[in-house]
Amino acid sequence: QVQLVESGGGVVRPGGSLILSCTAAGFKFTDYSMNWVRRAPGQGLEWISTISRDGLRPYYPESLEGRFIISRDNAKSTVYLQMNNLTAEDTAVYYCTAGPAETRPRTRGTQVTVVS
Repeated sequence: QVQLVESGGGVVRPGGSLILSCTAAGFKFTDYSMNWVRRAPGQGLEWISTISRDGLRPYYPESLEGRFIISRDNAKSTVYLQMNNLTAEDTAVYYCTAGPAETRPRTRGTQVTVVS
């Protein structure tokens, strides 16, 4: 059974940074690319980033490239999302998923709130 647990969210001021973590269990972590998606209040899901199975190829939407950095530690079955220079528009629940980028999350996610 696929288990994904996100953590690291919180309240941060504009311009601040956070590092999210997602620990996986119940499947062979290295068999899957991993993704971060988010849902802002009243909005639909937004793809944030994908990282290849070997961790060598990160992908981002153009709008976020340079501010967000995805990485993974296959020995720890964990994927990370470093978020820099946060703005109010980054306020959302953040989820990690395994597999194709369009995979819908089935976890609680972790709340990130950017407020001055």
